[in-house]
Amino acid sequence: MKKETGNNLRELGYFASLGISVALSIFIGLGLGLWLDKKFDTDPVLMFVGLGLGIVAGFSNIIRAGKKGKNY
Repeated sequence: MKKETGNNLRELGYFASLGISVALSIFIGLGLGLWLDKKFDTDPVLMFVGLGLGIVAGFSNIIRAGKKGKNY
């Protein structure tokens, strides 16, 4: 019974950290895009590219977590 409880807590921790993972991927993509915009003087273009890539990375984390949840 204790092993089962430990597995449940580990799964709960994984899914609880999902929101932080999504937010971090979006903010990292946005920050990278802003930094590249300043470096190459392309004002909003690379910011939107970085933001889009961050959103895609965040949603891929959600999809991976959903597939992992179906296994349990």
